[in-house]
Amino acid sequence: MRAMLLVNPKATTTNARTRDVLIRALGAAVDLAVEETGYRGHAATLAGTARAKGYDVVAVLGGDGTINETVNGLLNPVNGGDPVDDADPSARRPALIVIPGGSANVFARALGLPNNPVEATGQVLEALRDGRRRTVGLGQALWEGQSRYFTFCSGMGYDAEVVRAVEGLRGAGRKATPARYVNTALRHYLATDKRHAAMTLTGPGIPVAEGVFMAIISNTSPWTYVGSRPVTPTPWASFETGLDLLGLKRLGLPTLAPLIRRILTESDSLPSGRQLVQLHDEPEFTLTADRPVAFQLDGDYLGERESVTFRSTPNALQVLV
Repeated sequence: MRAMLLVNPKATTTNARTRDVLIRALGAAVDLAVEETGYRGHAATLAGTARAKGYDVVAVLGGDGTINETVNGLLNPVNGGDPVDDADPSARRPALIVIPGGSANVFARALGLPNNPVEATGQVLEALRDGRRRTVGLGQALWEGQSRYFTFCSGMGYDAEVVRAVEGLRGAGRKATPARYVNTALRHYLATDKRHAAMTLTGPGIPVAEGVFMAIISNTSPWTYVGSRPVTPTPWASFETGLDLLGLKRLGLPTLAPLIRRILTESDSLPSGRQLVQLHDEPEFTLTADRPVAFQLDGDYLGERESVTFRSTPNALQVLV
């Protein structure tokens, strides 16, 4: 089995010694080529090259950003082609191995992998030995002639504004810890516009919802983590169904306080409230704004957008878990 391992040398929770141990362990199980990512978008280019060259597996040691780039490289290979036109598209792409190396590792943890990279490698090696694979669906966001796949979440509005603020802090050399996200969210909440909602939700067979302040789009649950605590705004979301959405039509404390308590508990029931907009297992919907609003995808800030369409892509990838 030919495998390419993509290593982000700046991954938050790994060091050179850990990387060497993991490389040796994987190299003993497969014919392994190792590539380090050197710039933003590099993982996507390398993953597309691996698919074009017929690799069986692409492994990633890094955080959710590197994993997202890799997934997009596998679904949008450098040699072109429509990535979603096959009856079983996952069978025509390299399988994916995920080894968590970031601060949150949402996708890896949603797959049931340990958050420790060494322990996760042990589980992956067992999956290789046993031929154990899981086929997962992905989400796709489309805007202004562009598209990008996401593994676990996207968002427009307040949550994307928080992601933007944290990315700015990371650019200044500060780590993206759970405490930093919480503190940034609280500070940003005090300054955000809570009076002028911007977005409208539309879609095939979906009642129009106007006056949406923020929207969380999920491809799985949990949507993210606060340390070890899962955050579950859309508890029914899964890799085997379409996309879920939770939208807020109010940002006041009477709406947010009970919602925050609810989504920080592990419950199988949906949040409730008159100011909430919810979708489950939808193939497609669109958020349109009357002014540019912040947009994030798998925790990566992608600027301000006025219209984004979200689609479910079933059976997109095979993952060794």
